[in-house]
Amino acid sequence: MTTTDVTQVASYREVTDRNGRVYRVGESDIDIMGRKRKWMVILPWVGMMGISSAEYAFASAEDTLHEAHHWSSGSIYWMMTVWVFCQAAVAFPAGRLRENGKLPARWAMMLGAAGTLMGYLSLAYAPHVAIAFFGFGMFSGMGAGMVYATCVNMVGKWYPERKGGKTGFVNGGFAYGSVPFVFIFTGFMDGSNFRWVLVAVGVFLAGVVAVAGFYFRDPPKNWWPPSVDPLNPPEDPRARRALEKNPPADKQYSPLEAWKTGRVALLWFCLACTSGVNIFGIAFQVDIGEDAGFAGGIVATAMSLKAIVNGTGRGVIGWLSDLYGRKLCLLYVCAILGLAQFGIIWSAEMKNLTLFLIFSAISGFGGGAIFPMFAALTADYFGENNNATNYGMVYSSKLVSGLGAGMGSVVVGAWGYNGAFTLAGCISIFAGFMALFLSPPGRNNKRRITPNPQPLGEEMT
Repeated sequence: MTTTDVTQVASYREVTDRNGRVYRVGESDIDIMGRKRKWMVILPWVGMMGISSAEYAFASAEDTLHEAHHWSSGSIYWMMTVWVFCQAAVAFPAGRLRENGKLPARWAMMLGAAGTLMGYLSLAYAPHVAIAFFGFGMFSGMGAGMVYATCVNMVGKWYPERKGGKTGFVNGGFAYGSVPFVFIFTGFMDGSNFRWVLVAVGVFLAGVVAVAGFYFRDPPKNWWPPSVDPLNPPEDPRARRALEKNPPADKQYSPLEAWKTGRVALLWFCLACTSGVNIFGIAFQVDIGEDAGFAGGIVATAMSLKAIVNGTGRGVIGWLSDLYGRKLCLLYVCAILGLAQFGIIWSAEMKNLTLFLIFSAISGFGGGAIFPMFAALTADYFGENNNATNYGMVYSSKLVSGLGAGMGSVVVGAWGYNGAFTLAGCISIFAGFMALFLSPPGRNNKRRITPNPQPLGEEMT
């Protein structure tokens, strides 16, 4: 990759569509940052892989942490809940600082890398579980939140004309980047070597995040690729179909304007429900598999399969949403995620390993596919200029859904695995019902009707 921080001076002009939305056209990606915009898909994807193991592989390390530190299983699950809580909590303030220019993308990624390293050091050397709650739960969670928000919003800004597939691809790195570490934590790490394994993993992943983030660069406000005419149907059939199925926002909404439309609250609720089900599955799929009598290595394979399908599902559903529309795809995903929970119960009761692996994969697909849908819908509804802040409001729903791990342990203790997974399935299906009420704001009210200069009657006289 060749790059330079000295951008070329290029002329641009601003055009306005029939709704009053402004587009800045004329500057190419190379003019702005000295390299093609595809790097703003590849690098965020790499950055997302660097933070994925903290959430998706953490449950696989639970037994070793319990043995080595004598931490209770409940404490470890609540530590994951704190991590998810802090990851979501930082999304809105970090997005606000990003949009105000006070936190450049490069520095957000560096802070994320520092948090990642601190989290793994805490798991390795914390003398008390409370220290791990701060080091891993808080600092690693906040660092991951900065990386996540920066990467997801970066790709949407560089691909405003067909963001679905690109957003899904980047989002997928947050899942399948954890696959090697699931096997490391379950098959290699034990009470005798856990410290150096955790430190090595932390140093490696922090370096991945820092190197990827060093090359991040935001486009100017209202930027639109010069190869796509924002006022007329594009010649590229992929871009034309994506814009037909998912029209751009009628204007660039500020966070307050976006909130007043009511769509943010509905998106928030639907994401809270579905991501809670996803987090619950991540935390307890290993346990229900072991309870069914499957060997530890097999359960790790199921968890890895879930992570792989979770990640690839994000890219696939993003691509499909460009073809068929994001709302329709979201409805299908909510149903798939909900029904998969019942399939996991059924296969565990039957002790059928093949079905368990199949439904684990389906659950992984549904649990991953929800995230790029909400990220892309937020940009579709409210525009790209304030997307880091607007999506930060929507993504803050993980403040609640993070309870899928901690409260999940309470529900499992009270109702057993069958009751807990049944509740999770019903919650996801209910979220799909609520998503039926989603619609883009302002578009119906912005229709322009040109009055007839000669009203009917005068034409006939």
